[in-house]
Amino acid sequence: MDINNPLYKNQGIHVILSLFTVEDGKFKVFLIKRKNEPYKGKWILIGGACYNNEDTDTAMKRELFEKTGIKDINYKFYNVFSDPNRSPVCRMIAVVYIGVIDKTRVQFLKETEKTQDADWFDIEKVSGLGYDHDKILQNAIDYLRRNIFDTNILKDLFPKYFTLPELHKAYESILKKQIDRRNFRKRLLQQNIIKDSGKIEEVKGKKPSKLYIFV
Repeated sequence: MDINNPLYKNQGIHVILSLFTVEDGKFKVFLIKRKNEPYKGKWILIGGACYNNEDTDTAMKRELFEKTGIKDINYKFYNVFSDPNRSPVCRMIAVVYIGVIDKTRVQFLKETEKTQDADWFDIEKVSGLGYDHDKILQNAIDYLRRNIFDTNILKDLFPKYFTLPELHKAYESILKKQIDRRNFRKRLLQQNIIKDSGKIEEVKGKKPSKLYIFV
């Protein structure tokens, strides 16, 4: 590697998080509004530039806290976006992460030094994001939908114990289609994604419901 080669210069790394939730049957993503150029006033996914002394996981944790005040949540790396023209500042490779949480369990800042607003948005109403974040968001949605039946990726969306109807409703919201409830339960049990906890939820005036847990 010739460090003096001009083709190596003016490059950086973005870390970006697509953070999802389900609320009242609506599949939602968390967005922040930029306070500075480029894309001042535009909504984007959570993220920013990685420092030279950070690995990308450390940078993502820092950016999440600086831009939202949120910390101590689970998310995972899943892809890289490397279009040379994805940022107008310089060549920025995007290391992207995905997470799913219960929005009632986190508090966030509406404004920070670099953001002027933040909120949850219905997926169906999101468009015109800054940078290439529309593309990254759609990629994250596709990833979530592909993996929803093969992993416990929705684990942090629920408390430790949950009912099958609650889980079923979340799956239908994310997949945007109806799912046969009997086959749904059978598939998740066979895939070893959930299991019967042996506990029962008692609700006055309603039939007791089995409580499940993620494996």
